[in-house]
Amino acid sequence: MPVGAITVEMTKQGLKNGFMHGWAVGLGGMTIDVVLVFALYMGLASILAMPMVQLPMWIIGAGFLFFLGYDSIKNADHDITLAGEKVTKSFFTSYFNGLLVAISPGNLVFWVNVFGVVLAKSYGQGEQTNFLIIAAGVLSGILLHDIGLLTIVSVTRKAMNRKMIKTFTIVAGFLLIGFAGYFIFEFIQAVKIYI
Repeated sequence: MPVGAITVEMTKQGLKNGFMHGWAVGLGGMTIDVVLVFALYMGLASILAMPMVQLPMWIIGAGFLFFLGYDSIKNADHDITLAGEKVTKSFFTSYFNGLLVAISPGNLVFWVNVFGVVLAKSYGQGEQTNFLIIAAGVLSGILLHDIGLLTIVSVTRKAMNRKMIKTFTIVAGFLLIGFAGYFIFEFIQAVKIYI
């Protein structure tokens, strides 16, 4: 799977606070994914494909990702729990971060592009069940990706010290800000097309 903002946030939380917090970010992302699959099945794809809907999504998503990136850099040395220490950060805070990242336009556009085409093809052939089977397959793939990634992160975390985790957190913050910049670029490109 391509590395996206959710993967970066999952890895960062997994390194700072362990498997369960990285998993919480992944669960937040998958919550939005499941809602989107259902919404696309019910007809949301045509609405999300409208330029007047996509333009604000790019800016709002850039704002969310910039905030998460800035917060990651600013608090890089906070809330680091080394292997064997008790985690003080709330599981639900990590879950909420996953929700915020998953609402980003990159994620929405991915689902519209992948499932919008699959849905249209399934409906054209009169086989709506195929869409649900394909959706279950993709969601299962995301689940396996998350578990595999976080297993690697939790094993690697045991060999890392606070300075290494802080450095990685700062790099993750810059990557999230980079994704925000990409969303702003996409917004500018869309404005040029539609104006």
